[in-house]
Amino acid sequence: PLGFPGYASKLEAQKKSSGLRDAVVTGEGTIGGFPVVVACMSFDFFAGSMGSVVGEKITRAIEQAHAKKLPVIIFSTSSGARMQESILSLMQMAKTSAALAKFQGDGGLYISVMTDPTTGGVSASFAMLGDFNLAEPGALVGFAGRVVIEQTIRQKLPDNFQTAEFNLQHGQLDKVVHRKDMKSTLSKLLDMHAVKGGDTHGG
Repeated sequence: PLGFPGYASKLEAQKKSSGLRDAVVTGEGTIGGFPVVVACMSFDFFAGSMGSVVGEKITRAIEQAHAKKLPVIIFSTSSGARMQESILSLMQMAKTSAALAKFQGDGGLYISVMTDPTTGGVSASFAMLGDFNLAEPGALVGFAGRVVIEQTIRQKLPDNFQTAEFNLQHGQLDKVVHRKDMKSTLSKLLDMHAVKGGDTHGG
């Protein structure tokens, strides 16, 4: 959008190599019998970077859930904001966060699931705003990379720094959940928040 050299051709190459149209797929379905709106990011498309399309799709998914009074589950994986879109990609952090604030303010349930890796602008916005923040074992979850942080603070970081387990230990996550246990864990959370009639909005 800002005429970044070669960006259009890179997008086409990413579409062909990944089989995706952009770095997120959104939809509606059920988990454990409970209706939900889901967004799944893919690292295969431009390293899961968040540009205008990703931000718009996630925002629309949240707004759809808001309108239908359904919970939202977002599976994140990302290298951060897409540098080729400059300020437009950074704006998606505010846009997705604002949509979530409205949704959660009206009692909407948002479950964030972070996979390996979830970093940069995605971790600094919607990925960390869940009512429940979950991550897969060993997943790298953080904002800036280890080298950048070590150079900035001039200290050596622990070997397990930014792992899901480290984040859980320091209060950044609610639970570390293996993929084989993910469906049952999500079903339990949805069930806990369901009100009479199966509505999981405002429970």
